Amino acid sequence: MFKSRILAAGLVLTGGAMVAAVLGTAGPAAAAPEPPETTLRVPATDDTYVSSARPGQNFGDSPKLAAGWVSGDTKSIYLKFTVDPLPPNTAVSGAQLTLTTDGATGAVPLTLERLSGTSWTQKTLTAGTAPAVGLQVAKVIPAADARAVTFDLGTTVTGPGVYAFALTSAVTEAVTRFLSSENGLRGPLLTLRLNRCVLGIKLVPSCHVLWGAAAGGFTTMPRDKALKDWETASGRTATVFHTYHLGDELFPTASEIAMASDAQHPRVLMTNWKVDYGTTWAAVARGDVDKRIDRLADYLNAKYTDRFFLVIHHEPENDVVASAGSGMTAGDFAAMFRHTVKRLRGKGVHNAVSVMAYMGNERWMAQPWWRDLYPGDDVVDWIGLDSYVNSQPGAYHYGTFTTILDRAPTRSAEGIYAWATTEHRYVPFMLAEWGVYHSLSRTDDKSRIYNTVLGDLSQHPAVKAMLYFDTAKDDQGDRDISIQTSSADLAAFRGVAADPGFTVALD
Repeated sequence: MFKSRILAAGLVLTGGAMVAAVLGTAGPAAAAPEPPETTLRVPATDDTYVSSARPGQNFGDSPKLAAGWVSGDTKSIYLKFTVDPLPPNTAVSGAQLTLTTDGATGAVPLTLERLSGTSWTQKTLTAGTAPAVGLQVAKVIPAADARAVTFDLGTTVTGPGVYAFALTSAVTEAVTRFLSSENGLRGPLLTLRLNRCVLGIKLVPSCHVLWGAAAGGFTTMPRDKALKDWETASGRTATVFHTYHLGDELFPTASEIAMASDAQHPRVLMTNWKVDYGTTWAAVARGDVDKRIDRLADYLNAKYTDRFFLVIHHEPENDVVASAGSGMTAGDFAAMFRHTVKRLRGKGVHNAVSVMAYMGNERWMAQPWWRDLYPGDDVVDWIGLDSYVNSQPGAYHYGTFTTILDRAPTRSAEGIYAWATTEHRYVPFMLAEWGVYHSLSRTDDKSRIYNTVLGDLSQHPAVKAMLYFDTAKDDQGDRDISIQTSSADLAAFRGVAADPGFTVALD
């Protein structure tokens, strides 16, 4: 899983204990209604307490749990919960832990701490074998007559797994008692709030990460067949189907629409369009190809009204001619992008979600004109990055998945991910293209890098979509970016693709 934030799919049946689900409805968000919220209640799989005065005694069968300090005897409560796979297309949005009191609490401060050790059981735990406590999760001073005490766990519980806690009180000559799981559903209860992962008006998933690909690059294979073959190889259907068009080509094509409309495997379309093909950015900005833009607008209005990603002239850094009057300056690009988006919107095209896709190469980011490329938050719906990592040890751009996201002009400068998520933090971020490559003359281990993807991705939570670019030979003629270089590489990639954190509902 993406470690701290990606969840599994399936039904929650925790350790044989009962789990209740209650459906509700969340309030509206700024851009689109929030998805329905589900509440899952998970009883403790193990709960007990320990006594410092009786370090070898086990209290696992006790109907009571005790925390406090009396006459030199410190009592601490230990709780463990096993969260099984969650319902499909859902993610944890919050969690609470509730304990029912056994008598008055006395309004004493109670501290809940996370345990790193989870191998203990209530049948064997004693003060002498209790695991060390970890970080404090929450602290509560309940009302003196409280019938229950609830701790807000924040982001402590993030998905399937085993979660263990210790509950303590530092107050002298006072013990707080709660009902244990021997009392059935009146015992400790972990309540998870789940949001269903769906797409918003700008195709931003409410949780999880959109998974997609462009396959068969630089070959004559039809792109729909190439993607289906890639999906079979990778083990997951792409949520986003990435294609490329230029100039007067009309899109989406019939085959692309068929892919998006597949009843069994619906997909969101993403198209890169070089609207300036055959001319310059400046020419587009001054209206010289408005007929081209209008023709596409008429086609879209008549043929395709579903929302799709529109990348306008991806990787512009490679094409900048910085000299004034070239028609291809960074400012010309920004003006071209703005004009194209506004012209389409003015012609009634409101289903095109615009993407500004950078190369994110260090040498381009160091250029004085690099920031001038950005067209403005009012016309950019997503910021995209096309970036790759080399699997050859010691070679240019050798590294891990993070290498793709954190490239910077110098070691002291911020990388493109940091730039996008600070200066344009309200614009969602995607990997419009990513991949792992090696030279055709070599066979290097890609699996090592694939094995870093999920962990590194968890450290970059602003990534909301990632689309692999798969080709056995790239436009530079010496790079293999395919996922099937070896059986080990493919197995590692399939492990990434299988993560349930890429599951997003399109309905």
